[in-house]
Amino acid sequence: MSSNVATAGAYPTDTNRRKGLHIALWIAQGLLALAFGMIGAMKTFTPIAELAEKMPMAISPALIRFIGISELAGAIGLILPAATRIKPVLTPIAGALLALVMVLAAAFHVARGEFGSLPVNFILGGLAAFIAWGRFKAAPIQPRD
Repeated sequence: MSSNVATAGAYPTDTNRRKGLHIALWIAQGLLALAFGMIGAMKTFTPIAELAEKMPMAISPALIRFIGISELAGAIGLILPAATRIKPVLTPIAGALLALVMVLAAAFHVARGEFGSLPVNFILGGLAAFIAWGRFKAAPIQPRD
């Protein structure tokens, strides 16, 4: 047997790696869209009096609503443009902006001494940055013809 035949299945091809990355990105997009969709819906649709019991009201109710709507838009942006292939460049933009939201959230929590919230910010921000990188560079989705 030639060495090419003997090692053909031993190393993943570039196509297999790209397919695996594409699948990993879709999984990350789904999980992140679910997380930001739930968090954004809570901040957008829960009455302010009820939110005040759950969240520290160090920021104005209008800002909480704005953040909630932004998170909902980001959740939609992670899935819809890529799934429809209509303006799929919006998906990595959504990922980049959600990563920025998590950086700002981490800074907010550090300023308030709420260090227990940082792991969630880092995990969500890291996933968002992974999606931005992956969909911009490594496995972009091509638009419809």
